[in-house]
Amino acid sequence: MMDKRKQKKLEAAGWKVGNAEDFLELTQVESDYISLKIALSRHLKTRRQSLRLTQKDFAGMIHSSQSRVAKMEAGDPGVTLDLLVKSLLTLKTPIEDIEKMLP
Repeated sequence: MMDKRKQKKLEAAGWKVGNAEDFLELTQVESDYISLKIALSRHLKTRRQSLRLTQKDFAGMIHSSQSRVAKMEAGDPGVTLDLLVKSLLTLKTPIEDIEKMLP
């Protein structure tokens, strides 16, 4: 969050102050979709690390590559929600935990 004084000063100088959604002109659906992918990606990384698995070890479990796992954990736009959810289930993530990430 921006300091209110700084925001007023910028607005007085003619600047428009907003967030990434405003700047990119995202719809609420698009914003929610991105938030969901980020939440799933972060949880995947946390879950993998808590199980003391390397990216390479986990990649073997899902018949993929280490670089693909890195993209999954980074929230790469080319990674599907389907792959993220299946990967979390492979790590035996409780469905209730996944449901909590839904907007």
